Amino acid sequence: MANVYATGKRKTSVAKVWLKPGSGKMTINGMGLDEWLGGHEAIKRKVMQPLLLTKQEASVDIVAQTLGGGYSAQADALKHGISKALVAYDEEFRKILKPHGLLTRDSRVVERKKYGKHKARRSPQFSKR
Repeated sequence: MANVYATGKRKTSVAKVWLKPGSGKMTINGMGLDEWLGGHEAIKRKVMQPLLLTKQEASVDIVAQTLGGGYSAQADALKHGISKALVAYDEEFRKILKPHGLLTRDSRVVERKKYGKHKARRSPQFSKR
């Protein structure tokens, strides 16, 4: 099978993911997963979830580039991109990933600030005087 490309998104983060048959090497922004995320074990597990569910952690190589947002949103975007790439790689993986909600884009984004408010919804403190 040839290289597969997919895009994952979350909040303002975007992850471009290239997946190809290989030995399980993962490169994100030119770094390994451990180097990219440091000591955030829970977030590393979140990124690896689609690979573990489809049992592909040792049979595909992933090269990814993440942009925008913080590391947690980038990790969610990466998880979404990997899931979409796996489905493009083999349509059978859809049955495994879909029930876990890994193919659905989490569309929640920060609400904009409105004039006359301190934040999006926080109003100034009321005073009778």
